[in-house]
Amino acid sequence: MISRSFPLLQRGSSCVRATASLFVAIGLVCTAASAGAQAQLPIGPQGDPASSMSSGDMSHMAGHMVLTSLRPMQPGDQQKADAVVAAAKQAMEPYRDYHKALAAGYRIFLPDVPHAIYHFSRRDYAIAAQWQFDPSLPTSLLYTKTPSGGYKLVGVMYTDRVDATKGELNDRIPLSIARWHQHVNFCKAPHPEKTAYLGPDAKFGLRGSITTEVACDAAGGIFYPHVFGWMVHVYPYEKDPKNIWSITDDHGHDNMDHSAMPGMQMQ
Repeated sequence: MISRSFPLLQRGSSCVRATASLFVAIGLVCTAASAGAQAQLPIGPQGDPASSMSSGDMSHMAGHMVLTSLRPMQPGDQQKADAVVAAAKQAMEPYRDYHKALAAGYRIFLPDVPHAIYHFSRRDYAIAAQWQFDPSLPTSLLYTKTPSGGYKLVGVMYTDRVDATKGELNDRIPLSIARWHQHVNFCKAPHPEKTAYLGPDAKFGLRGSITTEVACDAAGGIFYPHVFGWMVHVYPYEKDPKNIWSITDDHGHDNMDHSAMPGMQMQ
């Protein structure tokens, strides 16, 4: 069986050098040659798949998404979360004009492919976030497309290593308030046709029916237990606290559907 652990950003990885961005489009950027050069990291804790996938609005991602479980509120949790929101809002202010984000080194992931949320990401911030949490330096700025063709700033994304512990995630943003997520169980198709990843009968990718290494191997694919590391979105401009930490697209914030990723379509 061919299996890969595909963390968010691996130091020294040819995929990191090739993309110079947060996200890696499996099958389009990371070739078979680069796969052999990747150093595998330990597979970290994945949360509770059963509970994390029980919500109806997550049913389209069953088998390909894990979320951290909500913990009981502890003293100081709300204050810590509020401080992150305040820092995120302050970090966003200079970049309401997306041109300033580009000038500062943020890069748009797949700008020519329509999707709900556009990630403007900085590779250096992503690397730093693997070892230290600084809410003033979000890995990504989140924008929606405007009718005029520009971008409207709506939030930020923070990241952590694929093997980060629940305790570390909780130290960064309390798990009583925020639910971090990972994309998992990605089967790369043996051929790079997009049709292998699209539609109701898709077998491969994050909308595919294949969710195990055994099934992926039988289909001739390459299995990745993790596609990215831990991620969490924050929407500081929202008035309702539950929308600030939204994990669904009920309010126009499409946290989970990275639909623009080739081979990872979630339509």
